Amino acid sequence: MYDILIIGGGLSGLISARLLALEGLSVAVIEKNVYPFHRVCGEYISNEVKPFLESIDCFPHALQPTSIDKLTVTAPSGFSLHAKLDMGAFGISRYAFDNFLKMRAEEAGATVVEGEQIGTVQQTEDGFICTSLSHQTYRGKLLIGAQGKRSLIDKQLQRSFIHQRSPYIGIKYHIRTTHPDDLIALHNFQDGYCGISKVENDTYCLCYLTTRENLRKYGSITKMEEAILYQNPFLKKLFTESEFLFQAPEVINEISFDAKSLSDQQVIFCGDAAGMIAPLCGNGMAMAIHSAKLLSENILLHKDTLDENKILKHYKKEWNATFKQRLWIGRTVQKLFGRNSTTEISLRILSYFPFLLRWIISKTHGDIIQ
Repeated sequence: MYDILIIGGGLSGLISARLLALEGLSVAVIEKNVYPFHRVCGEYISNEVKPFLESIDCFPHALQPTSIDKLTVTAPSGFSLHAKLDMGAFGISRYAFDNFLKMRAEEAGATVVEGEQIGTVQQTEDGFICTSLSHQTYRGKLLIGAQGKRSLIDKQLQRSFIHQRSPYIGIKYHIRTTHPDDLIALHNFQDGYCGISKVENDTYCLCYLTTRENLRKYGSITKMEEAILYQNPFLKKLFTESEFLFQAPEVINEISFDAKSLSDQQVIFCGDAAGMIAPLCGNGMAMAIHSAKLLSENILLHKDTLDENKILKHYKKEWNATFKQRLWIGRTVQKLFGRNSTTEISLRILSYFPFLLRWIISKTHGDIIQ
């Protein structure tokens, strides 16, 4: 019997595990993959969380993340908008960063179970029993759902968003290319957008969001890219002149940006399982880290009783105050992009009124957290 069970060993799960284990709670993280491994992710982290990561010895200095402080956004026509990121960010692959955080969680005393996917969750009088697909059971007094964008647990808990089919798919590559180290670029195309920024080891993350309909129409990822993404001249140059390092892209289906509940059947969620900002806003990784901090702090306020209702009451209040508006703005901004005409018009308006772009960036990113 652990004090805390965490389903999912991504950013929010591993940060939570370290924070809770450092305070003497027994913690187990159950992760379906084996570290290190790749995830579909833009691999860009706002510096708003850097002081906090440094304070808990979780900033990956040794991995030499890339410093990023410039932004370029392009329309499918090639029209470009440029801005400076005042707060800045750092780029690091999930392959390296998640593995680093896993070791930090274990050093703090947490147990990290790899290669086990939880299939069912059962609430008992004294907590929870989680059963994996290999029939292993794990018991905990409190259960945190940090399972990412969607999982078997979301289906078992009958979470509302899981029944509403999402049109979006995410696709990621690692590449070697010619691109400014300090720049993140967001290149728009019909029904989607693609981000490119440097991570560690002279490698770049190329990650894009599009629709299932685009893939269905052209029959394969390669043909879809040639027919749609290549319409943006910057993307055509990236795809035709870069060295692709994966044998096949990482792909995730049915990404949902709908509002999500922070709890269901007494399971408390954080990270992408609690709410996911549109990738166009580029701040999902920082939000996952921040949400882990908020939840862990509220758990530690009630570490003697682990009273779910008291923990959840304060966590919901802080989560909504911190993220609710940011998520709404992200969903609203996303609607302005993804279509050739609206993207072009939006970028040209923002080029005439640069304070609007600065406002969008400020409202989709948070303040520095310690």
